[in-house]
Amino acid sequence: MGNWTLKTDTSQLSSVNSQLREGYKQSEVGVIPEEWEVETLGDIFTFGGGYSASWDQLSSEGYCYLHYGDIHKSVKSFIDVRAEYPNIPKLNILLKRISPKSLLHDGDIVFVDASEDDEGTSKHIVVVNNENITYISGLHTIVAKSKVAVLDNECKRYCFQSRDIKKQFYFYAVGTKVSGISKTNIAKLKLPIPPLPEQQAIASALSDVDALITALEQLITKKRNIKQGAMQQLITGKKRLAGFSGAWKVKKLGEYVTIASGESPSKFKYKNNGTPYYKVDQLNYGNKYQKDTPYFIECNNPIPKGSIIFPKRGASILLNKVRILTEDAFMDTNLMTLTTMEELDNEYLYYMLIYIGLWHVADTTSIPQINNKHIKPLEIPFPSPSEQKAIAQILSDMDTEIEALEQKRDKYKAIKQGMMQELLTGKRRLA
Repeated sequence: MGNWTLKTDTSQLSSVNSQLREGYKQSEVGVIPEEWEVETLGDIFTFGGGYSASWDQLSSEGYCYLHYGDIHKSVKSFIDVRAEYPNIPKLNILLKRISPKSLLHDGDIVFVDASEDDEGTSKHIVVVNNENITYISGLHTIVAKSKVAVLDNECKRYCFQSRDIKKQFYFYAVGTKVSGISKTNIAKLKLPIPPLPEQQAIASALSDVDALITALEQLITKKRNIKQGAMQQLITGKKRLAGFSGAWKVKKLGEYVTIASGESPSKFKYKNNGTPYYKVDQLNYGNKYQKDTPYFIECNNPIPKGSIIFPKRGASILLNKVRILTEDAFMDTNLMTLTTMEELDNEYLYYMLIYIGLWHVADTTSIPQINNKHIKPLEIPFPSPSEQKAIAQILSDMDTEIEALEQKRDKYKAIKQGMMQELLTGKRRLA
């Protein structure tokens, strides 16, 4: 993949051309429509760096500042400076200290030059700045400014997201723990370029899908906020469900759960089937129910299905990764499980722990950790078992609705990815 130049002799080229679809040609980046061109990014852009400033130097006053971390966190490939002005970090600095190459104007593209993984090396932001608001590109950024008008500004949001372009970024990325890419290497990337009208049509089609995704994201956020409010009201007893009355009791959690910790994976031989074995990493997948792992062991004392599992050590505690086991399972030493007794509904306990937050339970003086001494004396409100189940059911129904919306959003994201691959390579043309 390292050589992007097509190497073949004349006879081979004739053979390839004879097999091409009508209206297509062989190029340095593969088969593309005849009227498309291929340019290196160095032919299209001039490149500059950003002005380095740390997070500590940023505030709510001064000039808008784009930190590379904000690019990595963004779910969008563009930023509208006017619309997002209140939320953009500011740097209080004399403007004369900033190079013109670091000032961002409408249509400029900002790439990151460092990432924790190869996927992040292609992260970028297209600047929408029609009012020419002062905007400074910052630490670990590469600013691309157009020197020829061959790319539509809307199309810039998408043209670097096809798999073929990302592969070029991966190829040129260097480093082990941190992947980096230089201005010199970004300039070498080759980009297939449709005529401007086709670029605009492609951008319009992809923008329509983006609008659907954005609308779903906003609805998901709204539903999550509603659920958070309901959980706060129901878990604390501030709001009672119809048909329930009577005072709640406050009891120590240790009296109603069996606590278990895992064992080191070195003690086991992994199998193709058997008892599922979980490490902390597996809690990254799924939401409420824990059911995915590539590890299986032979285990005589598995933790029963329905138990609550969560990290007991490390930064994962701060992420509040609480799950419910969907089958009998076992886990490593960094995980803890709580198996509930009859008086305590397991799903009610799940929502209680989510509401409390694992970090509030843990000892965080050095490395965050949770031990039996934190769980046993933990006092929680106890409604009757039937009211526990009713509260858990209401919150579970909300989770189901949110999950359905997330699946719909993910489906649109997959559709968009497929559309980009087809449209940005010319495999499918818009009328």
